[in-house]
Amino acid sequence: MTKADKTMFLSVLATPIAREGWPFIALFGIATLILFIFSTVLGWVGIILTLWCIYFFRNPDRVTPQRAGLIISPADGIVQMIKEVSPPVQLDMAASEVTRISVFMNVFDCHVNRAPCDGKIGRLVYVPGKFLNASFDKASDENERQMLRLDLDDGRSIGAVQIAGLVARRIVCYLEEGQQVLAGERFGLIRFGSRVDIYLPSGVMPQVIVGQRCIAGETVLADLSSDEVSRIGEIR
Repeated sequence: MTKADKTMFLSVLATPIAREGWPFIALFGIATLILFIFSTVLGWVGIILTLWCIYFFRNPDRVTPQRAGLIISPADGIVQMIKEVSPPVQLDMAASEVTRISVFMNVFDCHVNRAPCDGKIGRLVYVPGKFLNASFDKASDENERQMLRLDLDDGRSIGAVQIAGLVARRIVCYLEEGQQVLAGERFGLIRFGSRVDIYLPSGVMPQVIVGQRCIAGETVLADLSSDEVSRIGEIR
């Protein structure tokens, strides 16, 4: 094992784990012990898979920007789509089209989701559905999803939707209607690969581009206080 491998191994073990992950980690560990009975090679495969499971359920601390008006990414992952769409009718938001930013999480991303800004949970809606590939645009309308509307002090609202994917089969949301949350606060997770959509208030421009990697609780998606135009992705 190289020095870099040892450093990565130790960092995985030192990272806090989401409580929902412990039953899975225990199952992987037990399966690994059984595999060692039959084959040392299979046992080491089990160890690798167990380490991956620990890594998947990591729950690291994040340093969230605190300036009022910033909309922070609720998920680790890649900005997959930025589209002008009508917000979900279930959230009872504005009828006009708004900007939707979709952040896709693969099976190696941290899956703990975080509140995009300070506000009050005005609405929570669970919608059963399919388990299509979360990279498909139609996943926003057809997949199983947990929707929330975050009401801001200035009267505007932001929508956030946890979407199950092809592998993801369980959405976890800790929130209750009427609850106050802070930007960057953990509010749930989605198991094993999926997507989170953010619906910005009308007229607010995104400050990320398609293909950009986001860090939950840290990456700024938009600024409610700015009149800056959408970014074009110029590399400098």
